[in-house]
Amino acid sequence: MNVAVIGGGWAGLAAAVELTAGGAATTLFEAGRVLGGRARSATIDGRELDNGQHILLGAYSETLALMRQVGTDPDTLLERRPLQVRDNSGFRMALPRLPAPLNLAWGLLAARGVGFAEKLRTALWMDGIKRRQFRLETDTTVAAWLDAAGQTGALRRHLWQPLCLAALNTPVERASAQLFANVLRDSLGSPRRADTDLLLPRANLGRLLPEPAAAWLQAHGAEIRLKTRVDRLETTSDGVLVDGQPFAGVVIACAAQHVAKLWPEAETAYDYEPIATVYLQFSPETRLDFPLVSQQGNHGQWVVDRQGGLLACILSGHGDWEALTDEALADTLESELRLAARSSWRKVIREKRATFSGRPDIARPACATSHPAVFLAGDYTWADYPATLEGAVRSGRRAAQHLLKI
Repeated sequence: MNVAVIGGGWAGLAAAVELTAGGAATTLFEAGRVLGGRARSATIDGRELDNGQHILLGAYSETLALMRQVGTDPDTLLERRPLQVRDNSGFRMALPRLPAPLNLAWGLLAARGVGFAEKLRTALWMDGIKRRQFRLETDTTVAAWLDAAGQTGALRRHLWQPLCLAALNTPVERASAQLFANVLRDSLGSPRRADTDLLLPRANLGRLLPEPAAAWLQAHGAEIRLKTRVDRLETTSDGVLVDGQPFAGVVIACAAQHVAKLWPEAETAYDYEPIATVYLQFSPETRLDFPLVSQQGNHGQWVVDRQGGLLACILSGHGDWEALTDEALADTLESELRLAARSSWRKVIREKRATFSGRPDIARPACATSHPAVFLAGDYTWADYPATLEGAVRSGRRAAQHLLKI
């Protein structure tokens, strides 16, 4: 079966690998010069850098399986660490290597900067959420959900708000409580301790999946067409025409904002959230106490230690930081790090529409469409999750499995 995949991000790569492994003759179309979509590597000022920071979790089972399928060793390229949330104010919650749910209970009990009464209230609240299987009666904002639960103290400021912003790229004031509950279900609420682990990249994003997936696809007979933007889809009685070329079926895996041009019936009229990564190069011996630290400052949110003295400060969700120039933003974040030395090199990378805004009750399209040979893939189609790599990979594999059945 001759099939097409439009879009070479992680969803498109997952679809292409699944189709090729299933025996289809696959052609992958990608408008850009490299594969990876919004999670890719690029050469900037002579350095190989990522266009953004993506922290994986142990719960990303489909992503890890796909990496292994194309010949990547996650154990080598990802540093696995038990979850810690710590910030520059002194707050720290570290989960020990104990079976779940003892790891969460102990981590909460031993958390620094939180009173015992608040810890107990939070433990009871989490237990109640778990008994309700992380399902809310009605969706609301995370802020309203936390207010109703009495989560208004230190844990709100130092745990729930930063985690929500990291997971949904949307501040608690407008983020979906149900989407956040789903994230908690598969991480802190998982019965498997390893699901809570942080998986920190030891290599650039290109080496994690896009590059090995491309090599695997080509070795198995798939065709990859880079710098090829698809402008038109036409359906026929026996398949689909992709810019006039016939295929038995197609997976549309481009970014949500581009889908309507190819398939107008898709519900993709979303609000979007920006993400900025501010790279700061310090002396090689500069290290953070933990590779991922929450920033409690005027603008700073998270900082990732990329090793060798390179720190990546992350800002996501609409906010005052968007009005700052690149130079002013770098100055502000560097001052909030409170390091003795000054950076020797800086680079600001902004993605204005990095992810869809994970707001309450947003419409998410199904994988299937009105045509039996056209399927949608992309993180926006995996309704259980916000915009994540795992959602993208799962959606791509699902679309491919449906297409292989026609």
